[in-house]
Amino acid sequence: MFTNFFYQLRQEGIPVSLTEWMTLMEALSIGLANSSLSGFYYLARAILVKSESHFDQYDLAFQRYFQGIETPEQLSEQVSQWLANPLPEKLFSEEERNELLKKLGLPDWESLRAALEERLRIQDGPHHGGNTWIGTGGTSPFGHSGFHPGGVRIGGKSHGQSAVKVAAERNYKEYRRDETLGVRQFELALRGLRQFSTRLEGTKDQLDLDATIDETCKNAGQLKIIWTRPRKNAVKVIVLMDAGGSMVPYARICSQLFSAVHRSSHFKDLKFYYFHNCIYDLLYLDASCNPRKAIKTEDILQSLHSDYKVLLIGDAAMAPSELLMSDGNIFWDIGNTEPGITWLKRLSQKFPYHVWLNPIPTAYWERGHGYQSIKMVQEIFPMYELTLDGLDRAIKKLMVRK
Repeated sequence: MFTNFFYQLRQEGIPVSLTEWMTLMEALSIGLANSSLSGFYYLARAILVKSESHFDQYDLAFQRYFQGIETPEQLSEQVSQWLANPLPEKLFSEEERNELLKKLGLPDWESLRAALEERLRIQDGPHHGGNTWIGTGGTSPFGHSGFHPGGVRIGGKSHGQSAVKVAAERNYKEYRRDETLGVRQFELALRGLRQFSTRLEGTKDQLDLDATIDETCKNAGQLKIIWTRPRKNAVKVIVLMDAGGSMVPYARICSQLFSAVHRSSHFKDLKFYYFHNCIYDLLYLDASCNPRKAIKTEDILQSLHSDYKVLLIGDAAMAPSELLMSDGNIFWDIGNTEPGITWLKRLSQKFPYHVWLNPIPTAYWERGHGYQSIKMVQEIFPMYELTLDGLDRAIKKLMVRK
C-alpha cells in the first residue's frame, strides 16, 4: 500500500527504512490514521521522519504524491449534500475492527483514487451505512463516521486542515538541514558541542555506580570500581567572526549567531572577537572593528590555554595580498608587519581544536569570488558550510585535533 509514496520520500532525501515502512503499514492496519488523509499525514510523519530537519522534505513528498485528492472544500455541492444528515457515528469494537480488517484489506493508493473518481462519476444520491458509496457510517472507503482501514475521509469532523493543504504550506522550510542556520538551530548545535565534549574530555574522578554494580556482578561479586567523567560544564570556546565588506550579505545570519552565542550558557568559558577579512595583530571587541576597542592577538595566544575550541565564521573571500603580504590589511591606517596567513597558522597551532564555518555555499568555493583565498584558508582550517549539516560535522571535528 502506498508503495510509490515510499519511493517519493526517498527521492526527497528522507532516509526511510523498510522497518519503519512496515511499522507504518501495521499502524494503518489497526486504524491509527482514523481513515483520514490528515490522520495518515501525521501518523506517517511520526513513524517515518526521525528529525524535524526533514519535515519540509516530507511535506513536499506528501504534497506531490497526494496532490490529486480533492479536499472537502473542493468537492462539488452535490457531494456535500450527500453527506448531510449523517447517521450517528458508530464506534466499532476491537473484535469488529479486526474482522473488518481481514475482510476489507488495504487498497493501494492508485486503486483508491480510481475508485473515488468512478463513484463521483456514477453516484446519484446519498448513501448512509453502506460499504461502497460515498456516504456516512458503514465501512465504505469514502465518507465519514464509519470505519475503513485505508479509506479517505470526506467531510465529517477534522482534526485540522486537509493534509495536502498542510503540506502545501511548508511550515517547516526553515528546519531543513540545508538551510542557513538561525538562532534556535545554532543554540542547539552549541549545546551539542558541550554534551559531546563532556563525554570525551575531563578526568574520570566520579564514581559510576551503575557500571560499578554491573562490573562487580560480572566479576563474581568481587568489587570492581568504575570511574567516569563528572557531568559538569568543562567546554571553553573562542568564536571569531568576520565583519563588514564581503560579509555584509550575511549580516542577518551573523546577527543571529551573535545572539545565539551570547544567549548561550552551555560553556565554562566563552570568548567572542571580530576581525575583518583576515586576522592580523588585533582582534576587535565589536563589529565596528574599531582599533580603540581591540585586543592584541598575541596576548590571546599567550594568555589562553590550548584546550579552547576555536570556531571561525567568515567567507574567507579576500584578495590574496591580504593573506600573503605585509601591510596587506585592507584598512588604510592600520598596518601589519607580518602576513595574515602567518597569524592564521599561529592560531591553528596554538589551538589544535579548530574549524572554519563559511556562509558561502560549497559549490562556489572553487569558482566564486575569493576562491584563491578560500583554498589557502582551507589548507589551515577544516572548513564547513554554514548549514546544519555543516555545523554538525564541524562540531564533531572540534573534538579531535586537526
